Amino acid sequence: MLRYKWEGTDPDHYRNRGMRLAMEARLPLIYFRAIAKGLYEPIFPVTLVGEEVAARQFVVALDEVSAGYWDNRNVIDLATRREYAERATKVRVHQPVFRSVVLDAYGHRCALCNLRHRELLDAAHIRADADGGEPVVTNGISMCKIHHAAYDSDILGIRPDRVIRLRSDVLMEQDGPTLRYSLQGLHGEQMQVPRRRAAHPSVDLLEERWDRFKQSA
Repeated sequence: MLRYKWEGTDPDHYRNRGMRLAMEARLPLIYFRAIAKGLYEPIFPVTLVGEEVAARQFVVALDEVSAGYWDNRNVIDLATRREYAERATKVRVHQPVFRSVVLDAYGHRCALCNLRHRELLDAAHIRADADGGEPVVTNGISMCKIHHAAYDSDILGIRPDRVIRLRSDVLMEQDGPTLRYSLQGLHGEQMQVPRRRAAHPSVDLLEERWDRFKQSA
């Protein structure tokens, strides 16, 4: 569940009244999550399912199941509600927000090949989500889909000093131009990093991931 703050402190402010009407009608809404100054990630559809007056905010459900859990919160097991809510939030909010933050930091280009087509770019986790990797910019690298897949499958690795290395068997393989130019051609090259130092990939996480790559290679 997400929360959406009132406009000001007056519960009868016209915007708060409008949100209350939308809540009562269960109208589908778009939730804009702030990514950076002037940049938002739209999450839709969402619905308002409750109001927490003391906190001056509305409760936002990400899907019908979440809304149902809220409506029946007094009879559904708390652990079950929390587990589902966390899973839904990760899928609907954290993952798209993580992608937007990482791509924005890298100037909407692949850090390995400079491809600029946003629809072909992903935010690759350095420490995998399944291993507890946080959805923060220092745990992400903007990659095109082919390099993301190669990174996740340990076909290529990135050293802590940001030098790209290819797995030895793939480096020696002979195939078409995609292998030669898109993968083998990156061996020994330096990955690009964001302009803001605070958005640079974590050296500790790169080292951790590099150790995994060496073991697989």
